[in-house]
Amino acid sequence: MVITDYLERNARLFGSETALVEISPSEERDNAVTWRDFNLIENANPDAPYRRELSWKDFDRRANRFANLLLSRGLPKGTKVAILLMNCLEWLPIYFGILKAGCIAVPMNFRYSSDEIRYCLDLADVEVLVFGPEFISRMDAIEKELGFLKMMFFVGRNAPAYAEDCLRLTGFCSSSAPPVALNEDDHAAIYFSSGTTGFPKAILHDHRSLNCACMVEQNHHGQTRDDVFLCIPPLYHTGAKMHWFGSLLSGSKAVLLRGVKPEWILRAVTEEKCTIVWLLVPWAQDLLDAVDSGRIDLRDYYLDQWRLMHIGAQPVPPSLIRRWQEKFPHHQYDTNYGLSESIGPGCVHLGVENTHKVGAIGKPGYLWEAKILDESGVEVPQGDVGELAVKGPGVMLCYYKNPEATAEVLKGEWLWTGDMARMDEDGFIYLVDRKKDVVISGGENLYPVQIEDFLRGFDKIKDVAVIGLPDPRLGEIAAAIVEVKEGITCTEAEINEFCKAMPRYKRPKQIIFDRIPRNPTGKIEKPVLREKYCQGRLVEAQITG
Repeated sequence: MVITDYLERNARLFGSETALVEISPSEERDNAVTWRDFNLIENANPDAPYRRELSWKDFDRRANRFANLLLSRGLPKGTKVAILLMNCLEWLPIYFGILKAGCIAVPMNFRYSSDEIRYCLDLADVEVLVFGPEFISRMDAIEKELGFLKMMFFVGRNAPAYAEDCLRLTGFCSSSAPPVALNEDDHAAIYFSSGTTGFPKAILHDHRSLNCACMVEQNHHGQTRDDVFLCIPPLYHTGAKMHWFGSLLSGSKAVLLRGVKPEWILRAVTEEKCTIVWLLVPWAQDLLDAVDSGRIDLRDYYLDQWRLMHIGAQPVPPSLIRRWQEKFPHHQYDTNYGLSESIGPGCVHLGVENTHKVGAIGKPGYLWEAKILDESGVEVPQGDVGELAVKGPGVMLCYYKNPEATAEVLKGEWLWTGDMARMDEDGFIYLVDRKKDVVISGGENLYPVQIEDFLRGFDKIKDVAVIGLPDPRLGEIAAAIVEVKEGITCTEAEINEFCKAMPRYKRPKQIIFDRIPRNPTGKIEKPVLREKYCQGRLVEAQITG
């Protein structure tokens, strides 16, 4: 069975039931894309959210139409088709249409600059691009440099001259399933790494990987037909889509919310009766801060049906989960660990039954194995720090067109994650830090995540990132970039006093007050901070040295 079979099954069994809902809060409405056959409600309340929905039958039909459009252009199996869209009701039908045509879906980060768009399209050998109105100015800047593309489709009204109107064209295509045979060994998708060490790498997966993600997600979180999943993170990212795969497998409704304000999240949970919400760390922090400040009163919302909050895509501060459990004591909680190289979330997960182990990322997930290894590939003793490696049916095939990078992380059937971790006596794995983020100060290894977790326990701190700064004597020192809660005054002396509870060698040697930049999946953009704060110190260290 391949993943498109689940969509066809849902259309057959639950055809008239709602599969997807898109909600664009009023402040986001101008960016919303509409199908031509969608009728806007006359005299709608301008302050109300803009809501669209799609049944399972229409979802499948629209996927078939897009697949048949691609096939009508003579595109062979294996053609790479890129998607450059904001989250919208069109996103998943287009993705599944690409797969149904036997093509390879290439989701693109909506934050990419023009140069990054061109780079990734070329790297992945993309021949067809599907993009939306939010990207016109970026496409205008590079469209003459994209001669390697065979065609471009535009999702929206008033297509630019160099692109074809996707919604109009699909209206003329058959809604019947295309005659393309698929199997688990067929290439299915190329995702891009976060690009934290430079331009992104292209990660190739087959249909077996996607199928694995479906089974893992549903096994971990037990989605049933009665569940409603609120999806807020970007669909181009493996995490968001692979969590939604649990809804696909169970035939249950999902809600795409175009916005992250706490009020919008709680309103969507209330009005759509959401039972499962996946949050990123900054959004959970913002929601709790809004409740603590009195800006939000939870009694204004109906939240009784909300059964599970899970979180991931980055290290999760235990202090955040303790705060969450105080405000939402009836919630199940789970944290999920994964990489785009291991088809998103779930290769390691905590499990809803293990909240007593908050702080751990958990144990190997369903269908997965995990080890903690030293540099020679030998398992380290229990409690020691080593590199986390995982093995399972969702491991990537390779970094596309990059055998050197592939060989660095794929060793036999094991994927070396680049994350430093340790395992406790009960077999639970704790992330220590990214291997490349470790700060070596005077010969001591300092793990920024441990320092960050400690500092987040200070009630004046909203967010924090620890990086290494060059130092002529110690090589590096740990610097804490601190974002203070809104409306709160905090001094360096207060933070240093709080840090006295830490071992002296772990205490940050410099405190910098600034905003913490995070990418769309919630990860701290430490390269941005290093570029901002390291360069001057590097010159100073070189002169002093």
